[in-house]
Amino acid sequence: MRIPFEISVGLRYLRAKRKQALISVIGAFSVLGVMLGVMTLIIVLGVMNGFERDLKEKILGTVSHLVVMKHANRPVTGWNSVMAAVQGFDGVQAATPYVYGQAMLSTRGRVRGIVVRGIDTVTAGQVISLPRYLENGNLDELDESKGGAPGIIVGKELAVLNSIRTGDMVRLISPEGKRTPIGAIPRVQTFKVTGVFKTGMYEFDANLVYMGLGQAQKFFEMTHGISGIEVKLHDVYAAPKLASRMQAMLGPSYWTRTWKDMYRNLFSALKLEKIAMFVILTFIVLVAAFNIIISLIMLVMEKSRDIAILKALGATSDRIMRIFVIQGMVVGASGTLLGAVGGLAGAALLARYPVIELPEEIYTITTLPIAVNVSDVITICAVALTICFLATIYPSVRAARLEPVEALRYE
Repeated sequence: MRIPFEISVGLRYLRAKRKQALISVIGAFSVLGVMLGVMTLIIVLGVMNGFERDLKEKILGTVSHLVVMKHANRPVTGWNSVMAAVQGFDGVQAATPYVYGQAMLSTRGRVRGIVVRGIDTVTAGQVISLPRYLENGNLDELDESKGGAPGIIVGKELAVLNSIRTGDMVRLISPEGKRTPIGAIPRVQTFKVTGVFKTGMYEFDANLVYMGLGQAQKFFEMTHGISGIEVKLHDVYAAPKLASRMQAMLGPSYWTRTWKDMYRNLFSALKLEKIAMFVILTFIVLVAAFNIIISLIMLVMEKSRDIAILKALGATSDRIMRIFVIQGMVVGASGTLLGAVGGLAGAALLARYPVIELPEEIYTITTLPIAVNVSDVITICAVALTICFLATIYPSVRAARLEPVEALRYE
């Protein structure tokens, strides 16, 4: 197979001679710069994707994909028919009722505001990952025991902050108590701590308490009503579309919220940070592109006599231009390929071996999470190659405009 003229000459110019040693060194640094830029981008974005994935798993393990409620936080009555209608939608994997309320936890003279969630012990495990997060105890113990206090499950941080152990008796105080002639009297009830859970999210572990659905209805005086229905989907990213369909079917008295709505600010901040890091680290590739420009300009100056001879022999300006474009792209493609291989290898090593350890009390994880997306790698390589291509345009145009007479006048 015959190699095209432009490729043959371009590759030949890459082989350095003694008088071109400086050009070769600059070219080598160009390859190294592109490689480091691409490799750093892949690893850093992989770490950020890993943090986002880990955070999303923790949130979706405690919060459902989609929630159906009534406006003005009114109790949902006749919720069995509503839940049956919700479960009839394509894409719904499971659903469970819940009761939501705020209360104060009192133990050993300490009082702390908490969030109480009443769950159905039979169906809750199909929607949220609470059973997986339990350090001790089980959901069945939330049901009221015979002749004893009803059970609750508290978060790990809440247990540590209030010196609570499994088996301890605590009191919950509801600010919305009974109304009497002398005013509202807070409702106070004693519960037994039957378990402790740990999600790794401080917000949940320090403020959340679970109890049985029936007991929560009694504590918040909701009779047979519930706060809403939690829904788990087969595809978490289909939540917005499915939520609008459910709301249209259920009518104006109901409204839906997805996990994206509940944590919009958090995930938007993570996305913005990812874009900012991509832009900042791309400057490494830009610096390498300047090295490509410099090396090609020096090569054009060095090869001006050769260019003039090629033009005199009939080579067109377009073919001369392609020679130097190919040469610059070989440098850029080499750096991009090496960077992609190095980035994927580095990400794989960080995922396999815990080289960098993190304090769990701050980051909720002990090692760097890595999640390299194929789309990110393709985007990084495409951007790097585009920058390298743009860097070859000016030196190539300059070589193409070289006049043979001027170049050979003093030879």
